[in-house]
Amino acid sequence: MGIEGIGARALRKEDKRFITGRGRYVDDIRLHGMTYAAFVRSPYAHAKVSAIDTAPALAMPGVVAVLTGKELVDDKIGNLICGWMIHSRDGSPMKMGAWPAMAPETVRFVGQAVAVVIAETRNQARDAAEAVVVTYEELPAVVDMREAVASGAPQLHPEAPGNVIFDWTLGDEAATDAAFKAAANVVSLDITNNRLAPNAIEPRAAIAEYDPAEEHFTLYTTSQNPHVARLVLSAFYNIAQEHKLRVIAPDVGGGFGSKIFIYPEEMVALWAAKKTGRPVKWTADRTESFLTDAHGRDHLTRAEMAFDKDNRITGLRVKTHANLGAYMSLFSSSVPTYLYATLLSGQYDIPNIFAEVISVYTNTAPVDAYRGAGRPEASFVVERLMETAARQLKVDPTELRRKNFITQFPHQTPVIMAYDIGDFNASLDAAMKAIDYAGFAARKAKAKSEGRLRGIGVSCYIEACGIAPSKAVGSLGAGVGLWESAEVRVNPVGTIEVLTGSHSHGQGHETAFAQVVAGRLGISIDQVQIVHGDTDKVQFGMGTYGSRSAAVGLSAIVKAMEKVEAKAKKIVAHQLEASENDIVIEEGQFKVTGTDKAIALPMVALAAYTAHNLPDGMEPGLKESAFYDPTNFTFPAGAYICEVEVDADTGKTSFVNFVAADDFGRLINPMIVEGQVHGGLAQGIGQALLEHAVYDENGQLLTASFMDYAMPRAEDLPSFNIQHTMTECPGNPLGVKGCGEAGAIGASAAVINAITDAIGNNDLAMPASPDRVWHAIHG
Repeated sequence: MGIEGIGARALRKEDKRFITGRGRYVDDIRLHGMTYAAFVRSPYAHAKVSAIDTAPALAMPGVVAVLTGKELVDDKIGNLICGWMIHSRDGSPMKMGAWPAMAPETVRFVGQAVAVVIAETRNQARDAAEAVVVTYEELPAVVDMREAVASGAPQLHPEAPGNVIFDWTLGDEAATDAAFKAAANVVSLDITNNRLAPNAIEPRAAIAEYDPAEEHFTLYTTSQNPHVARLVLSAFYNIAQEHKLRVIAPDVGGGFGSKIFIYPEEMVALWAAKKTGRPVKWTADRTESFLTDAHGRDHLTRAEMAFDKDNRITGLRVKTHANLGAYMSLFSSSVPTYLYATLLSGQYDIPNIFAEVISVYTNTAPVDAYRGAGRPEASFVVERLMETAARQLKVDPTELRRKNFITQFPHQTPVIMAYDIGDFNASLDAAMKAIDYAGFAARKAKAKSEGRLRGIGVSCYIEACGIAPSKAVGSLGAGVGLWESAEVRVNPVGTIEVLTGSHSHGQGHETAFAQVVAGRLGISIDQVQIVHGDTDKVQFGMGTYGSRSAAVGLSAIVKAMEKVEAKAKKIVAHQLEASENDIVIEEGQFKVTGTDKAIALPMVALAAYTAHNLPDGMEPGLKESAFYDPTNFTFPAGAYICEVEVDADTGKTSFVNFVAADDFGRLINPMIVEGQVHGGLAQGIGQALLEHAVYDENGQLLTASFMDYAMPRAEDLPSFNIQHTMTECPGNPLGVKGCGEAGAIGASAAVINAITDAIGNNDLAMPASPDRVWHAIHG
């Protein structure tokens, strides 16, 4: 395999255009006759829309149209949907309230659109939007989920009495209760998983164009899964027939899950383009992003862990209230259920687990998948409990974990997941060695003698990635399959185009995917082009989320490559009068083993297309496709250890060291993997120390700008020490597991465990701001 194949630290091909300003994002696109959209948004968290006067806006310069929610409903544009069905413990289906793309009658969160202005310029549209007069009848709002389920609380949707969407359970309640009754020790903890705003570097954007001659729509959008967007827009929202809608997701500047979903603005842009006969463009400003992008996390949890006399875990009991905001977003129901409770076993052999999840409507922005999506919440619960237990039982946190690690694989957990492979001791060993865990006690004592508070925290996470197989997720309520597709085209001159249903928005697919293809053929990655993000070019695919790109998307490419290679070997064997079994691929040539006979890839490709000398019955060409549906999830896992110092006078936390030891299976490009880990760690640390989307009691978002929402900066982060261990995944042809979300899953617990160790107070909620830490120290 060439130096640019699997395992090489090849520089990212796509970075050349990004760092030279030649990326092509939605906002860079200009169409002839393009207009601009500006939305009129509710300043209230809950209100009736009594009247909308559009006349003043229509009279303003450059205004093409002012469209309202009533017109949208009159045109029979469908409501937004949630695509994963969850049933409550009594068997009743989840209570999904109606979510129109623009509210015709009732608004339920600040920022919900009630009208849109279409104008010749962006500034004209914004000015005219200010002139639209909306008369509201303000209604009582509720933003705290505990208050939302209390008697007499304001009701958001008639479909959901008491604001409860579902009351769902997983596990054996009776067996778990019995384990607690027999326990020698029980550890309990109340845990808040704070609400986050996703903050991709590129705000959401959409450009819609309608061709009346062909009755055809084109949508340019910041999507992580353009084919799914087209499917939902056509099948459920009554925008266009699927074959009359093209969705293009060009360069996308980050997603973190927030760009998986269909949003109202994309629907309205398509509808408005047909209504006005002009292309319509909308790009969010940062405040709109804070107000309307799907938020993440926001759980309140009561968790209990039972131990026997030998400190082995015998049971875990969890009750979580999950805030889903004002409406159910596309995959929102799956996040606090099958992406959360199924990972509550962590890395530990826990025989009895019972989880109850109550999801709640509040007058806040919808909540859906955000980097990790349920897995960070589960890991935080388990790892905070483990650290708390170690302190209560007066044992070393690493030894308590080792005593309870799963060591035999495959392992069936009591909450659905069947772990295929892993070596949790190896990751913990690597992390402890890298941070000099054995020497920490001396470092802590020295810091104490100098008046400084030093602490260390451990977090051993596991996640489920490459969510599949489709049959399994379908049985759990998913509305779509979770396979992936690929097509490999070898052109007549030997260059290669790979069309993938995965989508890259920062992951480095154009490099990593090319490395696998180039390595198999022994050619340069410059001969391989990766094509994605256009429903007219690429066969139907499921997109990128849940760390699935390599495990599922790249596996589909490998399956297509196997077909291409098999056909190419038949051609070579025919021309060289050899057996197919004797043909090997080396350094860009198809060779006959043990001879000097060979044909270079370009000549094989040319022979396939000239078709002058092919085996009898063989079709011309060298192009193959494949669909890949995994047999199981993949299970990346690792151990993170964080060492901090806390200033007792100010409450400020400073990092001494941060080690991340991960098992991602086989690494395609270690440099890209480490970059993904760095980004995930930054987001996990950001949640632990800084980030929090906060609403006041009236439903006003108090953190709707970077002046108030604290994002991690370079000075807030340590220089990470990255370690790798490896157990190859047996469930896909590459042995890969996924790496994109790991840092965000494991980091938060490590940080909070370290701070609470330093200050000697276990009662500390995220984000651990200096003010919170100071009060935890001084009361």
